[in-house]
Amino acid sequence: MNSTYQQADAEQGAEVIGEKTRGGGFALSMPSDANRKLAAGWLWLGIASLVGAGLFAILLVLSRTPYVQDIFPWVDFFHTALVVHVDLSVLLWFMAFAGVLWSLNSSARFVGVGWLALVLASVGAAIIVLSPFVAVGKPLMSNYVPVIESTFFFTGLIVFAIGVAVLVLRSLIAVPSADLWRGGEGSIRIGFYAASISTVFALIAFGWSYNMIPQGVFESTQYYDLLFWGGGHVLQFTYSLLMLAGWLWLADACGAKTPLTTRLASAFLVLGLLPVFYVPVIYLSFAGDMGAYMEQFTQLMKVGGAFAPVPLGLAVLYAIGAAGSTAATKPQRAALLSSIILFAIGGGISLMIGDSNTIITAHYHGTGGAISLAFMGLAFHLLPRLGYREPDLKWATLMPYIYGAGQLLHIVGLLWSGGYGVQRKVAGAAQGLHGFAQTAGMGLMGLGGLIAVIGGIMFLVVVFKAMRR
Repeated sequence: MNSTYQQADAEQGAEVIGEKTRGGGFALSMPSDANRKLAAGWLWLGIASLVGAGLFAILLVLSRTPYVQDIFPWVDFFHTALVVHVDLSVLLWFMAFAGVLWSLNSSARFVGVGWLALVLASVGAAIIVLSPFVAVGKPLMSNYVPVIESTFFFTGLIVFAIGVAVLVLRSLIAVPSADLWRGGEGSIRIGFYAASISTVFALIAFGWSYNMIPQGVFESTQYYDLLFWGGGHVLQFTYSLLMLAGWLWLADACGAKTPLTTRLASAFLVLGLLPVFYVPVIYLSFAGDMGAYMEQFTQLMKVGGAFAPVPLGLAVLYAIGAAGSTAATKPQRAALLSSIILFAIGGGISLMIGDSNTIITAHYHGTGGAISLAFMGLAFHLLPRLGYREPDLKWATLMPYIYGAGQLLHIVGLLWSGGYGVQRKVAGAAQGLHGFAQTAGMGLMGLGGLIAVIGGIMFLVVVFKAMRR
């Protein structure tokens, strides 16, 4: 058995993509066929999640359309569809693409465990999608993980979480051979491995919160806010670490030479993980004050969330500014630039957060949009390396700019409206749009959201065209 593993690892070291053979840099070697097939499976799950999110977005519109809305038997189908839409477009899409990257970062060991994780995650995702139609429950727009109060929905969420746990476990024990941890490739692997560790802390935080927060004391939405608050914050470090390593990889794919030594790049990525180790201190020091508990996580994100992105982002920006571009690398360059700009804006807005208004929404649309753009750029880059066609260069180049511009307008509208006191998580008359400035801000938000949706559809079309055999 050991000889089989050694042979598989040797094959993994031998199968490298073109960018590695032309001098290395911050790029990852392609692993064995088994891991590439597994990564392709996770990519399909991620794309399916985005398709599902789009379908539920259509249902959101229909559920508020006169006459058509009468077809829906649910009292509050709008919020029910919104819960599933948010979970699919953020939690499931991000974790599925994490599965792509962790599969590529693993050795050939325990591939069966990797497929088990994918099956569990897919089953959980399917249950979540079906939950509005199978079991009626109250939709709750809790932070980080919106939920539907039904056993069926929570079954899907738990099965998906188990799938993620198995995925992370395999990523931690199926460690590639030592020669694949050298140079810039080693930095990328350190970033992906750090994201795995961060996810372990997030899963522990969810369980710790469940045991710590008394049930029946808080109103439902407040209870789930508290339940997902700690682990939800830690997951943001996971997404950021994957994005940062992805920035380095995309910069290398563009032919840019990042002005960082591999040791310094690795140190910055480790620095991005360090705040996660403070999480147990927050839980151990908990004395029943939920406000203080939530504020500690907020401050952890504000301070610790800037440790790695600022120096790495500036280094990558300098590199792509100094490098030329070819037609073949324009999609990666477009996604990389758009991602860095959006993340910088979203991070800057976090310093302006005060009351619970749409400024908070502007912040997480900036950072979340940046993470999505980095993953989209990596998807374009990986398609031919996973055995699919090259993406259409024209549309793959336009897509990040359209999606990024839409998100930027969306953010500006939310920021503008938040400055006039418009509250988050409300719609219609509850928004209190009494003046032109408030109405104009939310109108700009809606226009930007529409443009971003068009960009998202373009991404799906480009990927589907490339994934047809």
